[in-house]
Amino acid sequence: MWCIPPLQDADFVAKMEDVLEVYREPYNAEIPVICLDEKPYQLLDERREPIPMKKGNPKRVDNEYERNGTCSIFVFCEPLTGWIHGEALSRRTALDYAHQIEWLLTESPYKNCPKIKLVQDNLNTHVIGSLYKAFPPKKALEYAKRLEFHYTPKHGSWLNIAEIAISVLVKQCVGRRIPSLELLNAELDAWELHYNSQEHTVNWQFTAEDARIKLKKLYPVIL
Repeated sequence: MWCIPPLQDADFVAKMEDVLEVYREPYNAEIPVICLDEKPYQLLDERREPIPMKKGNPKRVDNEYERNGTCSIFVFCEPLTGWIHGEALSRRTALDYAHQIEWLLTESPYKNCPKIKLVQDNLNTHVIGSLYKAFPPKKALEYAKRLEFHYTPKHGSWLNIAEIAISVLVKQCVGRRIPSLELLNAELDAWELHYNSQEHTVNWQFTAEDARIKLKKLYPVIL
């Protein structure tokens, strides 16, 4: 039930089909589709210096570690170009979210786009109101007018392609002990630069038509 509801769920299928329709749209550089998600991350340091790998032996790491607190990695991705951006912050409040959105609209490669379609989950900070908590009304409205929100269903975050980006990020970059926020962001910057040079696009295949067959039990029965 944490991935797919067990019974008919009109709200789930409505949000699912909305997101799936966004994913099937052709590439539009003026109105890109950007996916956003956050990953909680625990900062860990070594208690004992690891033994470096050498011929015939892998790197050896002690099972004990020091906890240095937690943070949250904000991840944006554009599936049709392969672009990914990650930044770690100490929290993920409404203000943190709002400033990440400001970066997307004013500093990212999409700063000149008149409109961005943003796919995200239903976290309570993922709303236009967060912009009004962070910026004067005029600026908040200017930002809001450039955003078109598309929400994944509750318990349906598997529909957010940003989760694929986070999975790659964990495997290639942060799936190990990193002791500080500063070092984590340095590692994210280096990984991002290399990854984006490869242009790994996402070929999403699951459509609303597929869902109506494979997930038929979720659709309300019309009498």
